[in-house]
Amino acid sequence: LTCLVCCSQAFSFSLHTVHSKSGLKIRSGFGIASELLGRSTKTSAICQRNSKCIARASVNDWDLTDVGRRELKDIEGRWSKICVLGGSRGVGKEIVSLLSKRKVEVVALVRKESSKNELEAHSGVTAVVGDAFEPADVIRALDGCDAAISTLGGVTGDVRVDYKGNMNLIENAGILGVTRVVLVTSLGCGDSKDAIPPHVYDMLRPALADKTKAENLLLRYYTNTDYTVVRPGALADGPPTGAALLTEDRSASGSIRRADLAQLVVQALYSKRAGKKVLAAVDPALIP
Repeated sequence: LTCLVCCSQAFSFSLHTVHSKSGLKIRSGFGIASELLGRSTKTSAICQRNSKCIARASVNDWDLTDVGRRELKDIEGRWSKICVLGGSRGVGKEIVSLLSKRKVEVVALVRKESSKNELEAHSGVTAVVGDAFEPADVIRALDGCDAAISTLGGVTGDVRVDYKGNMNLIENAGILGVTRVVLVTSLGCGDSKDAIPPHVYDMLRPALADKTKAENLLLRYYTNTDYTVVRPGALADGPPTGAALLTEDRSASGSIRRADLAQLVVQALYSKRAGKKVLAAVDPALIP
């Protein structure tokens, strides 16, 4: 089991045990990496199976991405302009807010004028009114961006946006020069089917099937794209716990608060270690 990213507050430290269906136990402590600060601190993460774990309390401590024609020495390694699909509500809306606070230019595709007005109250945010089902609208939002995040999900009529909307993003990203894509899907997709109970999988089967199709489109056919797929567990409301994490363990399961997921997605965007990865997002603090 490899813990790639931990969501925590600077200089805080906590310890949790995560149980996975494979029988692994991971003890995760979150602190500032000693090798980066040049002084002794508590270990960032401890795994009981000799696996390499990475846990950083601040994005500025990470190996930042240099994809998108950027170099690591660039100012904080930021992507200059980020498109967010699904930014009008839930996790996507949280992501837009977090990116705005980083003083990053954001373009969000929304369906309503009211959502446009609400999002554009954030500094640096431009909202484009359109429909993710329409390729031309997605192109308008993507044009000029060098990275994209999608939290699309749901159904209109009998068509799910989970695949169709994400297809429009993935197929047009490379054409328009968008070289970094973070796709938020769900636990239960692809090879994580066994991470959720069978009755839950059956209930969510149509959504999971379309989300899996979107993942496969990105992973198999658009290999030049620097992607990260994030599969969150059951979403919960409430303030962030600061203990959520991303892991490559396909059997990891649990829940995560939307605020924590948004933080992890934004952090994964900038993490070079998260590139070309499919990651589960869960919160050990929420395990009963």
